[in-house]
Amino acid sequence: ILFASIMNAQTTGQWNILQLENPLAQTLLAVALAMKLGLAPTHFWLPEVLQGTSFKTTLIIITWQKLAPTTLMLLTWNQTSMLTITTMGALSVLIGGLGGLNQTQLRKIIAFSSIAHLGWMATIITKSNKLALLNLTMYILISTPLMLSLIFTSMKTTQDLTTTWTTSPLLTTLTMMTLLSLGGLPPLTGFLPKWLTLEELLTQNMTPLATTLAVTTLLSLFFYMRLSYSLSMTIAPNPTKITSKWRLKTKTTTLLLSMTLPLSIMGLPLMPLMKP
Repeated sequence: ILFASIMNAQTTGQWNILQLENPLAQTLLAVALAMKLGLAPTHFWLPEVLQGTSFKTTLIIITWQKLAPTTLMLLTWNQTSMLTITTMGALSVLIGGLGGLNQTQLRKIIAFSSIAHLGWMATIITKSNKLALLNLTMYILISTPLMLSLIFTSMKTTQDLTTTWTTSPLLTTLTMMTLLSLGGLPPLTGFLPKWLTLEELLTQNMTPLATTLAVTTLLSLFFYMRLSYSLSMTIAPNPTKITSKWRLKTKTTTLLLSMTLPLSIMGLPLMPLMKP
């Protein structure tokens, strides 16, 4: 970003990045913001960084850290090539779906999920800023309770998903529904941004792009379904005593989780209020 600003200052004599006239500076700015967001093909750092951090740090990286580069992209998208941003967005949806298929670590799966969802945001940002902001807001709204659920249940791998039912059946059920919502399965909240995005693309006669996004997002939906299957349908038959709670959990504050879980699952009726 600084390099793009310097190149623009040499050309125009101004440090304002909202008025880039140098084509190379425009491209550098787009690539820099894509790297900050974790968009393909500059996404390679995100899965490795998230795998080496705690779940709390992962939550901050995939939510709070995305706000600043998203704001810059919303302000400067008309200064860069629309084709470049749209291509990176569509490629991110594809890479995010393919990359998460063979993962067993939940943090890497969350990383590729972030890449795919931000690809949706980047694709629509050149068509509707409101829809791009809606995509990011919904992703943060759904990811926050999901990450809090993983923190409270101490799940780190896909194998851990099969052992959480005995400690918290209700939270396990809600986590499964949150995963399906993150995959965009109707009638859950995650279907809302995808629905409005595809509708906007079809309205602007961009049927090939809309079809590409709809097909490639099925890859992401597949590993969300696999995780949901591990959570809910891989419980071996056990006696009643074994299925009861066998670990005493420490008291934790679940206020934020209680506030965000209903919205992450049952927010689709709010669509008339959110439609731009």
